[in-house]
Amino acid sequence: MLTNIMYVTLYVTDQERALRFYTDQLGLEKRVDYPGPDGRFLTIGVPGSPLEIILWPHTAAAGQPAELQPGTTPGPVFLESDDLRADFEVLRERGVTFDQPEPEDYGYGVRIEAVDPDDNRISLRQRAAWQSRGDG
Repeated sequence: MLTNIMYVTLYVTDQERALRFYTDQLGLEKRVDYPGPDGRFLTIGVPGSPLEIILWPHTAAAGQPAELQPGTTPGPVFLESDDLRADFEVLRERGVTFDQPEPEDYGYGVRIEAVDPDDNRISLRQRAAWQSRGDG
């Protein structure tokens, strides 16, 4: 039986640049950095979360939808915050680029999309107070 989501992949054109963005700017941590026979296997993750994101070398925008529409097109990765408006201010000070000037309220909480150096969209979300995490 399947028990866990182990990895998700983001395609990047420069692994070192992507690593700096995700660790220095977004605050994720480097997990694995292995120079394997098929290329560098590089993962990052949110501190305390078992899920890892593979930063896989590939041509520009390999995983992007054909047309991006600011405010409506989610990214391939969703990161959760317990105070998105406060985190937004910190991330903006660190030089993170966003598709809108401020986070917006919507039916399920608060949202905004960040953009990495390869134009991968990273969805940042805060759940609405009425939602429970439902860990069971």
